[in-house]
Amino acid sequence: MSIDGVSGRTSYLGSQLINIKSQLDLLSQQLATGKKSTTYAGLGVDAGTATGLRAQIASIASYADTATNLNTRINVVNLSLQGIADAAAQVKSAAAGASLTLDNNGQTAGQQTAMAAFAQTIALLNADAGGRYLFSGRATDTPATASADAILHGTTTQAGLRQLIDERRAADLGTGMGRVAVSSPTATSVAVSEDYTELPFGLKLDSISTTLTGANVTAPPSPRPVLPAPPSSMSIDLGAIPQDGGKVKFNFTLPDGTKESIELTASSATPLPEGSFSIGTDPATTAANLNGALNTAIGKLAKTSLVAASAIEASSNFFDSVPPLRVGGSPPESAITLVNGTATDTVTWYTGESGSDPARGTAVAGIDTAITVQYGARANEDAFRTALKNMAVYAAVTTSPDDINATAQLTELNSRLVDNLGVQAGQQTVQDVQADFAGAQASIKTTTDRQKQAGAIAQSLLDSIQGIDDNEVATKILALQTSLQASYQTTASLYQMSLIKFLPIG
Repeated sequence: MSIDGVSGRTSYLGSQLINIKSQLDLLSQQLATGKKSTTYAGLGVDAGTATGLRAQIASIASYADTATNLNTRINVVNLSLQGIADAAAQVKSAAAGASLTLDNNGQTAGQQTAMAAFAQTIALLNADAGGRYLFSGRATDTPATASADAILHGTTTQAGLRQLIDERRAADLGTGMGRVAVSSPTATSVAVSEDYTELPFGLKLDSISTTLTGANVTAPPSPRPVLPAPPSSMSIDLGAIPQDGGKVKFNFTLPDGTKESIELTASSATPLPEGSFSIGTDPATTAANLNGALNTAIGKLAKTSLVAASAIEASSNFFDSVPPLRVGGSPPESAITLVNGTATDTVTWYTGESGSDPARGTAVAGIDTAITVQYGARANEDAFRTALKNMAVYAAVTTSPDDINATAQLTELNSRLVDNLGVQAGQQTVQDVQADFAGAQASIKTTTDRQKQAGAIAQSLLDSIQGIDDNEVATKILALQTSLQASYQTTASLYQMSLIKFLPIG
């Protein structure tokens, strides 16, 4: 009978020990890392699912970073927008209630307020976030505008707004009558005519009406004449001595599109009331008196309302036109055309990217797989130009304290600014732009909130696939440690066994 040794059994026990030790090492690694495996292979059939979940979580994190950057940029834009709205409101309030007292520079306290507000608005439009200019359209590495000083006062070689206002004022006034002339075609008639056909400057004839007994009026042609037709004119023929209190009304359109009227009343009173003409002993004398009164009234209209309207229009030509429009020819008093300013002779206020597409679309970012947010802006949008051109004209105009019409000029200018800075039907406002960006931020928030929920679900599922239960692993480790200890003891005992121990003694 053969007797087997213990080597075979101890070899088997040794392999068991190695297996238990391997399991114990794996469980210890799981307990240390909190994961089932450090490789996808260790996840078995769940490896593909884990890969997809990790990609989803990484994508959500990337979109979260984008959302953070977008919110930072939009917050800077919103601060600028609110600052611009506040500046415009401040200037409007100043124009409505400021004193008309002029300082040594020929400006009122309200105009000094406008100067500060304009400079602040320019600074806000040149705001940047992380080196990215936010109001320059696609030209994010370029400031949106020229400096406030250059815009108002020009450079050594380029004219600024103040010079363009002065040139336009001279072109609109002409010899002082607003580029119209009063004449007497016949002994009993009075006519008003524009200087040139299609002249872009001065007063434009609109209409004429009368309540004078026996008088006949000739209205200006409609539509307005074009070259080579003669200039527009309107007239009244008295025909007879008018009654006391009868009126004749001449209506004009000013360069900024506003309308003004001159109404003269026939009167036999002494002294003659303001806004009247004296009734003479015959129609010819009365017509001569009407001619004189109309000359005086038009001269006053030109030096007050026309001056204010001229400044407003010059500012519009500067801010609304690309390139800016300015008076063509010298001297400006006899100019008959507007010309495009050039880069060498006129400041271009907007220096960002221009395009016919919507400004919001100049900056687009993806915040989810199929969701994008538009957050671009251009400083030359209607809302900003409206604020800028009205603040700028108020800041640029100067008035001579020695001018007897100074108060009336400023009153007319203030009135126009209050109207222009109010809400205009159908015109974009700063509040409209704010609403666009509020919508963008709302979209970002909604998307981010949803992504956070989706990310939490994905992370939970990923944890269930690759994560461990610490208590379960610890229990397994304890069991394996006990088994390993028993195996060691058994193996040790087997290695100590010998046949001699089982043979009888002596």
